[in-house]
Amino acid sequence: MVFEKYPFERLNELLKDIKVNDSYELSALTIGEPQFETPDFIQKSLEKHSHLLKKYPASGGTPILKEAMINFVEKRFALKLEKEEIIPTFGTREVLFNFPQFLLFDKKEPVIAFTNPFYQIYEGAAIACKAKVIHINLESKNDYKAYLSDEDLKKCDFVILNYPNNPTAASMNLEELSQWVKKALEFDFVLMNDECYSEIYFNENAKPVSLLEASINVGNKDFKNIVIINSISKRSSAPGLRSGFIAGDKNILKEYLKYRTYIGCASPLPLQYAAADAWNDEKHVEEFRAIYKENFNLAEEILGIKTPQSTFYIYLEVKDELEFTKSLYKEKNVKVLPASYLGRNGIGKNYIRIALVENAQKTKEVLNRIKDFINEPK
Repeated sequence: MVFEKYPFERLNELLKDIKVNDSYELSALTIGEPQFETPDFIQKSLEKHSHLLKKYPASGGTPILKEAMINFVEKRFALKLEKEEIIPTFGTREVLFNFPQFLLFDKKEPVIAFTNPFYQIYEGAAIACKAKVIHINLESKNDYKAYLSDEDLKKCDFVILNYPNNPTAASMNLEELSQWVKKALEFDFVLMNDECYSEIYFNENAKPVSLLEASINVGNKDFKNIVIINSISKRSSAPGLRSGFIAGDKNILKEYLKYRTYIGCASPLPLQYAAADAWNDEKHVEEFRAIYKENFNLAEEILGIKTPQSTFYIYLEVKDELEFTKSLYKEKNVKVLPASYLGRNGIGKNYIRIALVENAQKTKEVLNRIKDFINEPK
């Protein structure tokens, strides 16, 4: 197997020989990793349950964790999952890589479609499956909404959407996602939505919807051909807990759970108990949302950026994303990510991704650096 270099490796190569202006402290706005302390109650729960390291964890997760996840889905999306309709996972990256291999094992010439630009694990999974890829190009002319022709959809075995979207920060509403569910049923492909940014939103009256809600909306109450994934990483500023889940079609998940017993990626029990406490609590998530909202208020004030419905990303159009990235780093000691490193076939060209994952004070300072850089004569 031959995999493409990860975007951050390519970024390091792009910037390696640049002598930076060290009158500024380095600010890296490249990775979608919240730079906040994991809430104390989660850390204490982890410590409290550390004695459970002596036990092997079950592949299907502890009942307390599964129930916490079911409760989260019910409170957040007003739908009650059966226990067979959800599997706790070791984060979601491992699912994105191994679920397609499980799903497409018996396909002679599998076809995967996914949004473009994308989280690179989507492409890695396609390579591991020896699958043909159809890119769902997200562009400003279509408001970064996912669309494929019926001709392409007929070819698909598996489709990955990502809404709220990384890196564009776009969202799709209930009706738009419902149309995708209808297509999954009509053309009999499995449809996944990567919903890891669903809890970073800024308007209580316009929360991101789940693909599971869309499935019920069109009468597909058993979630046939429909799965979602979600994670605690962004929601709770706890990526190290590696707590995620896959939920939806129980007939698919029943066999996938068997597969998971062989791959050995069960989460350690102390992490599961700490994650259960995190999934059950909303107060700390509200506090993080307030920080991200303040960051976007600053971005609107300083750079004129409109606050998106969800995520903590700015998808900023520039003249040349590679030159912009190099010059910004050289002159202002700020690292951003060229969006072309996240896309293929020219998608992402002339855009950069900025992750607003610091506190408001740091965010304000670095956004002013970027503003000064943009306004300085070139």
